[in-house]
Amino acid sequence: MAERSFVEEVKKLRLGAGEVFRGEGILAVTKALLESGVSYVAGYQGAPISHLMDVLADAQDILSEHGIRFESSASEATAAATLAASVNYPLRGAVTFKGPVGVNVAADALANLASGGVTGGALVIVGEDYGEGSSIMQERSHAFAMKSQIWLLDPRPNLPSMVAAVKHGFALSEASHTPVMLMLRIRACHVHGRFVAEANRTASFLAGDALAAPRRDTARIALPPATYVHEQEKIKERWPAALRYIEEHRLNEFFAEGASDIGIVVQGGNYNTLVRSLERLGLADVYGNSKIPLYVMNVAYPVVPAEVTRFCAGKKAVLLVEEGQPNFIEQTLATVLRQADLQTVLHGKDFLAPAGEYTGAEVLKGTRAFLEHYGRVEPATLPPKPARVIPLAMEKPLAEVVHGRPPGFCTGCPERPIFSAMKLVEKELGAHHVSADIGCHLFSILPPFHIGNTTMGYGLGTAGASAFTVDASKRAISVMGDGGFWHNGLTSGIANAVFNRSDNLTIVVDNNYTSATGGQDLLSSKLANPTRSTGHAIEKAVRGVGVDWVRTIRRTYDVAGMRDALREALTSKEKGPKVLIAQSECQLNRQRRVKPLVKAAVARGERVVRERFGVDADTCTGDHSCIRLSGCPSLSIKPNPDPLRTDPVATVLDSCVGCGVCGEVSHAAVLCPSFYKARIVSNPSGWDRLAERLRGAVIGWLQRRDARARARLAF
Repeated sequence: MAERSFVEEVKKLRLGAGEVFRGEGILAVTKALLESGVSYVAGYQGAPISHLMDVLADAQDILSEHGIRFESSASEATAAATLAASVNYPLRGAVTFKGPVGVNVAADALANLASGGVTGGALVIVGEDYGEGSSIMQERSHAFAMKSQIWLLDPRPNLPSMVAAVKHGFALSEASHTPVMLMLRIRACHVHGRFVAEANRTASFLAGDALAAPRRDTARIALPPATYVHEQEKIKERWPAALRYIEEHRLNEFFAEGASDIGIVVQGGNYNTLVRSLERLGLADVYGNSKIPLYVMNVAYPVVPAEVTRFCAGKKAVLLVEEGQPNFIEQTLATVLRQADLQTVLHGKDFLAPAGEYTGAEVLKGTRAFLEHYGRVEPATLPPKPARVIPLAMEKPLAEVVHGRPPGFCTGCPERPIFSAMKLVEKELGAHHVSADIGCHLFSILPPFHIGNTTMGYGLGTAGASAFTVDASKRAISVMGDGGFWHNGLTSGIANAVFNRSDNLTIVVDNNYTSATGGQDLLSSKLANPTRSTGHAIEKAVRGVGVDWVRTIRRTYDVAGMRDALREALTSKEKGPKVLIAQSECQLNRQRRVKPLVKAAVARGERVVRERFGVDADTCTGDHSCIRLSGCPSLSIKPNPDPLRTDPVATVLDSCVGCGVCGEVSHAAVLCPSFYKARIVSNPSGWDRLAERLRGAVIGWLQRRDARARARLAF
């Protein structure tokens, strides 16, 4: 169950030649794949291209009509290895995953693919998760493309350019026998626009044809001495072929080429931001018509020397807008200019930020500085600064005025009680080293839990604690999710711990989905998937690789039960790796699944009961331990109704989903008994109405009696 369905949107994929496609970037890329005659598509979900996988999953009927094989791969390495089908056969194939971490995982397969080369077009669609919207360490895929000689496309973020990049990507791959990366940034994935569609195309050669007539060429296998030949091929044959294709088909673009004696070179992905900055400076209009010459590198690698010298010749200076470090393109351009003996001054990160995302504000600042330096913009022509409307005392950095809001678990998240239980065990046994992992559970390193010492990659939580397999008074704790477990945690973590006789504890958070990437199904998902095999128990897999001490908690909201299981694992005299599987369905996916059913049942007039929790303000002591041990977004505070007490009391907001963990925490931690559970009944029966009247009468009588007693005490 992905976080959203594209069932309606995928109907646009059937548009024919001449019809206008309107929609989101991810959907346009899928349409371009269909128009390119692709034979197979695979990938691993992850920001910002998760929706591409969701679109493909919802479009399987259309894919099957054209004989296209689609796989939701076990990992990025699995996806990249799928491209092996294009090595010997004229099969066009595409894979997609998050970059650069996905590229890192897929590195072995991609390096072998690039070494031997391809026959059919091989396209790697990389979701470049970089900048303020990123969820990973800040790196770029550019370095890997250079290292393995994989051509890197970085198209302008508009639908026609992106669709053209997909089609040219396949053709460029075939012309140069080299895999091609197509880099899609966050904004490109979700940009909306339109383009004129072409007819979907069924490939003339399909996987079934390859199986009927297998081909074999040992010269394409990365094995010495062929690998030495591959290295020479890359430089002497494939690279020149790529440059010819790029120039002949004008993949890079020139705008207002002779309008001035200065110019700007920009990566295609940053084009929109640059043009908006020029428009703010009065040097471009809202349609992108620029008064400053622009060289747009829709191909970030390889750089085409002839195009660079053509653009720079006769210009006093050029500014390069290259996002991130290292400054690969700037170094290359400097070399090209030097070898061509051009005296054009090259600017880049002397005017722009040396690292980090090139936001609109940053590009505007750097572009303005460059243009002012060469007298193209006078301060008087700049937009006036807004009038001061707030007191000087209020002009402080945002971090000093607004409280930090670190990411946290959703309301009702089944992972929250796991870490509440860990905090309770920590009070008994002391602090433990915790090796964290990638996923929602990584939020435990932040307030209010402060649990987690390191994280080394998806599914590597257990491996990250390998060095702590020593004879000591405490065991190390590792955490991984079910997504990371099936990605590579079973082998690199659990099996490795068995082989090396680890005595540490691994907690596998099993919430039925790869929740952090949008709620896609996986091997252990419990709901039936019509196109995938699900329902494979994690415990069975763990025991299958040799773990003897395995416990499964089937309701993580049982904080006391979680606490007892953790205590047992950490104090057990039994040696060997220990695995605790904590199961409960992701609350977000549960709400997506249950809410439509509840709404429909209420509309049919059926009796529906929902649970909510609250805090008795008269009983609450204002200690707030419930908040510190839970951190649920629906737990807040409000003024104390008792005038003799000043501490605010806890309260439960309307966002409560009735998971009950607040009450469970209070019970397990022996806190105050101020929590109560309320039942909300839609379409109540006659018995419900009678019971409500009886309760109201009894409560009313007690309230009136209490009021009379208070009145007597007042006199």
